[in-house]
Amino acid sequence: MKRLYQWLPTSVDRRVRMLAWASLAVQIILVGTGGAVRLTGSGLGCPTWPQCTDGSFVSTPEMGVHGIIEFTNRLLTFVIVVISILVFVAVLRIRHSRRDLFVLTLLQGLSIPLQAVVGGITVLTGLNPYIVGIHFVISIGLVVVTTMLVYRVYYGPRSAAAIAKADAGALDARSSALVGSLAPTGAGSPLVLVVPAWYLLVSKVTAVFVGITVVVGILTTGSGPHAGDAATPRNGLNTDVMEHIHSYPAYVTFALTLILVIAGLVLRLPRRWPLTLLLIEVAQIAVGLTQSRLGLPPALVVTHMILAATLVAALTATLLSQRRRV
Repeated sequence: MKRLYQWLPTSVDRRVRMLAWASLAVQIILVGTGGAVRLTGSGLGCPTWPQCTDGSFVSTPEMGVHGIIEFTNRLLTFVIVVISILVFVAVLRIRHSRRDLFVLTLLQGLSIPLQAVVGGITVLTGLNPYIVGIHFVISIGLVVVTTMLVYRVYYGPRSAAAIAKADAGALDARSSALVGSLAPTGAGSPLVLVVPAWYLLVSKVTAVFVGITVVVGILTTGSGPHAGDAATPRNGLNTDVMEHIHSYPAYVTFALTLILVIAGLVLRLPRRWPLTLLLIEVAQIAVGLTQSRLGLPPALVVTHMILAATLVAALTATLLSQRRRV
């Protein structure tokens, strides 16, 4: 055990970075596979929980392809568990100097039983559209957490106090050299806003409209044809009306992002992430309009869901990039 502990990273090395990216990737993949379950009508392929069917934790031949699809989606949870444990263990030896990473990996790990319980309630309530929506919101929240993890792995802790603590000697020489390479102006310097105050305000307003778009999108999906099972009731809202309501905050988000990108170009502000966000939004709008006109084909709906998760990740990185060390 002691030898294993000594093998753990003493700095943010390649192992930590790879596991951080894996954490983000599996959360986005989970959004896509969860959507695939519903869009193939396999939401009740495993009609019980935690077992797949009475007397069996795995899918049986009698359950057919729907059982296989739903059980495969459940298996992804075990992949997430493994990655969450690995990334948590990977930051154990640097938990004092990089408390931010420790907390983020802990949050990711604690979310797993929450997701499992909500997923179980979803099955036990016959795919209630509001419970399904809560399940999606938790997944989006985890995309935010894991995006923060990836960003902090590369750019260091957010608080100046944490940076000073690390600089005071909590990290070894190798870690200090790495942090120095990630922060050319010095690991001990404080974080400052590198964009105008109004720009930060526009970014935060953009985040609010992204949140509204996601929530209205959940309600729109809950009124549509993809219930996950033929017998599942919908939320009773008018799908055509909800599609229009869903588009309004999406267009406001696009307009605000366009302001961020143009301002970034004119004022020479950090613009990599706002530009990435804008490109994702263009793709999202194109997919959204196309799927609406084609009658919500499953492949496009899954793409729309994955793009939504990716958009939230890009927005998170955009907000994080607006503060840097002096």
